[in-house]
Amino acid sequence: MVCSMTGFGRSEVTEGQRKYIVELKSVNNRYLDINIKMPKKFNAFESAIRAELKNFMKRGKVDVFISYEDFSESESRVKYNKAIAEEYFNYLKEMADDFGLDNDVRISVLSRFPEVFTMEEEELDEEEVWSGIKKALDEAGKQFLESRTREGEFLSKDLNTKLDGMFENVEYITERSPEIITEYKAKLREKIADLLEDKQVDENRLAMEVTIYADKVCVDEELTRLRSHILATKEALMTGDDKDGIGRKLDFLAQEMNREANTILSKSTDLKISDRGIALKTDIEKVREQIQNIE
Repeated sequence: MVCSMTGFGRSEVTEGQRKYIVELKSVNNRYLDINIKMPKKFNAFESAIRAELKNFMKRGKVDVFISYEDFSESESRVKYNKAIAEEYFNYLKEMADDFGLDNDVRISVLSRFPEVFTMEEEELDEEEVWSGIKKALDEAGKQFLESRTREGEFLSKDLNTKLDGMFENVEYITERSPEIITEYKAKLREKIADLLEDKQVDENRLAMEVTIYADKVCVDEELTRLRSHILATKEALMTGDDKDGIGRKLDFLAQEMNREANTILSKSTDLKISDRGIALKTDIEKVREQIQNIE
């Protein structure tokens, strides 16, 4: 299975008195980079959330948005801090005695002092909350993986088309290479004959020159390696079974293909082979760009 690194998934799960909403979005990245945005009260679950998400992704920059709605009326409650209220009252009474004033402290005044009344959120049932978050994560993760897989299938088909075109160019260069040696030999024989006029051409000398030329322009090894890299790329796209994703492997193969194409071009003295070499490099560059999207 080939997966793209671009994906999206969203889910809403109602568990008990709460509804959990999870959204996943991802773009290309060399490694797995998970950025989670969620309510502070869920911070205790961050490690478990990251572990759960790794079941659905291997590489990519992934933004995770987690929110919830609480339908219960017991999410928070008012807490009366008697000790603090008593301390305020005693100090006010002391002030009245110090300055000879009437102690006219009322409940409405005392209740407005800081910390006398506070809002206190009830403790979460961690097991219940994690159950809801996990269900939402798994549902969003499945959608996320499906979207990446669909995109991966399109990428795989397009890459295979480009690889087939590259293979045709490799086969053309393979067939054309011996012809340029024959053509060079014929041109060299003709040139020497013109220079020597009626004198006989030294076949041994001619053969030596042709051998030297053939060695300089020989690209047999480069073609063999290039053919091997193309087939390895096609096989990886077909199997897609690398536990860490095949993107890095494909990127390495594309770099090696580019290196072989550069060598072929640098050795070429034939216009037709040069044209095919340029076409190869163009296709390899397109392949490399698309491989950056594969996990």
